[in-house]
Amino acid sequence: MAKKKNIEQADLIALYMDYVLTHNQQPKSVYVFSKDNNFEEQKFYEHFNSFEALERSIFKAFFNNTHEVLQKSEDYQSFDARNKLLSFYYTFFEVLTANRSYVNYALEKEKNKLKTLKSLSGLKSSFTNYISTLDIKTLDLKEEKLEKLQKRSIEESAWIQLLMTIKFWMDDTSKAFEKTDVFIEKSVNTSFDLIDTTPLKSLIDFGKFIYKEKFKMNV
Repeated sequence: MAKKKNIEQADLIALYMDYVLTHNQQPKSVYVFSKDNNFEEQKFYEHFNSFEALERSIFKAFFNNTHEVLQKSEDYQSFDARNKLLSFYYTFFEVLTANRSYVNYALEKEKNKLKTLKSLSGLKSSFTNYISTLDIKTLDLKEEKLEKLQKRSIEESAWIQLLMTIKFWMDDTSKAFEKTDVFIEKSVNTSFDLIDTTPLKSLIDFGKFIYKEKFKMNV
């Protein structure tokens, strides 16, 4: 049988995801992976230098798919920063849900250490860059170094918030992940309220929700 000639990055991602979900482990080697899928080993290295690099690209691809959907929405273009981020979250978690088996495979063992997981590095870079484009209203500190520090703090806080949401979603057993939707709404609104220095009502409401749900999960 002739080898496949047109192997794109998306093809390799799909083949890899299918392999690990079928075998519950990484392929033994690129040679074996390419042979099993009937393409030349060289084709793999045209896109990735290792399976680890491929894994990093998967979560970045989830981000890219989400961003592409949002950019096609006229409503999204008219939203303020808060509603753009809410739209991102809801769309991103639809993408994750469509790929939940792979996400659980990739993250389950390390879900308590998501912040340092290398497979999420591509997602972090894309997401924090996205946050920087939202034009989130912040305090006018009138000092360049402080402004940069504030910007960096917001990006890092947003990243941690996303990781917390991923972990909550992984643990969520509610129908259609309804509790994750509530978590998203409350956490995003709370973060913006804190930035805007508005009353702490939403923070208290969010805290009550977290306590209630985590207590139930640990019972």
